Amino acid sequence: MKILAMIFLGASLLFGAVDINSANQKELSSINGIGAKKADAIIEYRTANCFKNIDELVNIKGIGLKTVEKNRANLTASECK
Repeated sequence: MKILAMIFLGASLLFGAVDINSANQKELSSINGIGAKKADAIIEYRTANCFKNIDELVNIKGIGLKTVEKNRANLTASECK
């Protein structure tokens, strides 16, 4: 079952970007350099502060500019509501 989930998440990255304002923990964890704890931190941050752009990921402890740059093509930040 885990293999199927990994294949699905990998395919979703190939065909569409991960929206950091709406993605769930599994989708966020599929981002290179982002594990479950950082995914949880992203979700916690966006609950209080909507991401206006992907560059704001550097506001999450443990996520730096290199991680953002490495994943820029696979990330998006939908409009804040």
